[in-house]
Amino acid sequence: MEKKKFYINVGAGEISQEKFNNNEEFIIHATEDEVAVLRDKFNLMHEAGIKTFFRAHVPINPYHNDKSNDFYDDEMTQAYRMIHQLGEPETKAHIEQMGILTDGHM
Repeated sequence: MEKKKFYINVGAGEISQEKFNNNEEFIIHATEDEVAVLRDKFNLMHEAGIKTFFRAHVPINPYHNDKSNDFYDDEMTQAYRMIHQLGEPETKAHIEQMGILTDGHM
């Protein structure tokens, strides 16, 4: 499959082939299949985010014992790892400077 250029905004969960406003947080080159996997990760992050929102309103359930938060964090790390692998040199450098992939498996 042919790789195409995509603009990524992780906070908005946006993946686009068109540069628009601030969607150029990261730039990757990926196949349609790779983009589909990344979209799934963003969707799973969104779902987990909703669950953590509701958990936040239940004070008896502490943050550090919340599986939704753990799941969100794991999916986010996987998304950043994938963006790093597919990214342009500037994207890779930015993610490395963030320190989000500290386990040495970049």
